[in-house]
Amino acid sequence: MSNQTTVTEFLLQEFSDIRELQLLHFAIFLAAYLAAVIGNLLVIMVVALEHHLHTPMYFFLMNLSILDLGSISVTVPKSMANSLWNTRLISYAGCVAQVFLFFFFATANFAFLTIMAYDRCIAICKPLHYETIMKRRACVQMAVSAWVSAILYSALHTGNTFRLPFCHSNIINKFFCDVPQLLQLSCSDSSLSEVGILIFSGCLIVICFGFIVVSYVQILSVVLRIPSKQGQQKAFSTCIPHLIVVSLLIFTGIITYMIPTSNSPSGLDLVVAVLLAILPPMVNPIIYSMRNKKMKAALGKYIGWKLFNGKTVCIFVL
Repeated sequence: MSNQTTVTEFLLQEFSDIRELQLLHFAIFLAAYLAAVIGNLLVIMVVALEHHLHTPMYFFLMNLSILDLGSISVTVPKSMANSLWNTRLISYAGCVAQVFLFFFFATANFAFLTIMAYDRCIAICKPLHYETIMKRRACVQMAVSAWVSAILYSALHTGNTFRLPFCHSNIINKFFCDVPQLLQLSCSDSSLSEVGILIFSGCLIVICFGFIVVSYVQILSVVLRIPSKQGQQKAFSTCIPHLIVVSLLIFTGIITYMIPTSNSPSGLDLVVAVLLAILPPMVNPIIYSMRNKKMKAALGKYIGWKLFNGKTVCIFVL
């Protein structure tokens, strides 16, 4: 039998061992992180301050921005710090925290996107009953259910992963701690854990994605019966940003977790990990802001710029 040692820290994948490239990675990640933070904070600020945006749709959008802010903050700052200080270390406790928080924010994100599909379905299919169905209490209950479910789901997967002993290695072939890479480091048989993760994740995806599909089938059937083209376009305009965000999340998730994990780091794995961790939180505020007239008007009011029919005009308010 090989000697077994207790792992107390892990080594994350580095982007390069050349100092100049490490600093370049730090600069690129810093720019992406600041863009995501500023974009999501602007959405949160505008929705919180503008009374005419105090509706269920924007309430859920604000929650989504909070989740995107948390999601990118779990992985990117640690990677930037490692590149800046020329290290790859992450403590055992830090790795546990990363796995728990990353699962939590990703799961809650998917849950809120499902709730937002339901909100759009009620708004378009049952507009006369919208205020009755989507009351403040109902919205708060749905939001709390999404947050609590995400906590339970994340705790289940985190506990299921870190109950295993790690002794094969402490090198993680990703720039943040993730379950598939951790399972490869286990000294014991992890097949049962992998099956459990697949079953629970599959159930979550099928339920949420199925609910989104059913909601949009109903929306499509109602919109196509609207006699005017202008009415159809107005109805679709409220759904397009949501569909883009859902497609982006599913696309990056499928690419990340459908590709088999390798024992050695590769450029493809690195690119896929970056897409999953950085792209959705960074572009989601842009998608929702650029496709929404109320958001554009509110942003123009607070930061001094407005968008007119595809032309950008900068107006600095003194």
